[in-house]
Amino acid sequence: MTKQAITKLIKQPESETFEKKPSLSDIGRMVEVVSSFANSKGGKILVGVSDKGKVIGVDISKNTVERLTDTIIDHTDPKIYPEISTITTDDKNLVLISVKPSSQKPHTANGRPFKRVGKNTKTMSQGEYESLLLEKNKDKMQFDAFECKGAKLTDIDKNKIKEFLARAKRERRLKMNQNLGVKETLTKLNLLVNNKLTNAAVLMFGKEPQRFLVQSEVRCAKFKGTVAVKPFIDMRVIEGTIDEQIDLAEKFIMNNIKKSAWLVPGQVKRSEKWEYPLDALREAVTNAICHRDYSSTSNVQVRILDDRIEVWNPGSLPEGWTVDTLKKKHESKPKNHLIAKLFFMVKNIEQWGTGTLEMIKETVKHGLPEPEFEDTGTSIVVTFRKYKLTEEVLKG
Repeated sequence: MTKQAITKLIKQPESETFEKKPSLSDIGRMVEVVSSFANSKGGKILVGVSDKGKVIGVDISKNTVERLTDTIIDHTDPKIYPEISTITTDDKNLVLISVKPSSQKPHTANGRPFKRVGKNTKTMSQGEYESLLLEKNKDKMQFDAFECKGAKLTDIDKNKIKEFLARAKRERRLKMNQNLGVKETLTKLNLLVNNKLTNAAVLMFGKEPQRFLVQSEVRCAKFKGTVAVKPFIDMRVIEGTIDEQIDLAEKFIMNNIKKSAWLVPGQVKRSEKWEYPLDALREAVTNAICHRDYSSTSNVQVRILDDRIEVWNPGSLPEGWTVDTLKKKHESKPKNHLIAKLFFMVKNIEQWGTGTLEMIKETVKHGLPEPEFEDTGTSIVVTFRKYKLTEEVLKG
């Protein structure tokens, strides 16, 4: 490194990717900074310079670089292998630690995860750490298979398990001893990890799922007009298990859309028709609850407006998919394998990748335009519109 480059480095202000340390004495903190760089955009630590840019220098022995490298490797997980070099300027020694952004993140330092915020190194929240873990292990493990922090077997409702097993026996001919204990049943359903409750177990059978997973609420609202702004005509935050939420969301929709009825000559029983196809709406809500990204803090939302109904599902499409994929034959790629399996067992879903095609079929059969699918970047939105006379229809 040239003298000019060294001078420029010394004068460089601390930032998201650069930090100065006056000495090697606080090696523990230095390891934390290294891990924060690896978890972010990478960065450099210049040792022997104050944060004001004063050159102090460090004492360097024969094994300094080797010991520093070993300390960083031994106290990070997954292990980080930094590039460490020594620099001499004005007869004073400096140490430069260079860290690349890692594809193995999140890394921990001394058992804790760190991130870089501006020129500061901060401890990651549990949610941030789990989100990075989920992204890293998305092909191996999913959020619904993670341990539900703080949840115990006493937080599981035995009656909900019994109801589920009876329904699964009726719908899919499930053969499982209904007299097993809670732990044994959950074990057979693959809903325990290291003898701890998974998120899927709490979401499906918990007494109070939202006490542990507040984001699992479903928010429903009926708006006045065609813009989703207050005031609400009706609004409800639906808690409970994900299975219960499907029925409660459907009831909310039924309470806030119209149903026409008429008598057909020669028939005693009157004919009825809902404003929207209930089967398609239920399918959209079920898909949203089943396939949403539960690591997101957002909620599933049902928005009822004068001209349409929108179902918002936090998350994104599987890699390589577009909204057009949903309109044609496609395989089933559940975001939450355990939840999808449980929903399949009680016939909430079929796991054939036909859900969106059924929505389209039922909506068109109802005399309405095909539902619209939109990827906002943070959510997948399904929109059901009321029938409108198009220019072509008016002309034809």
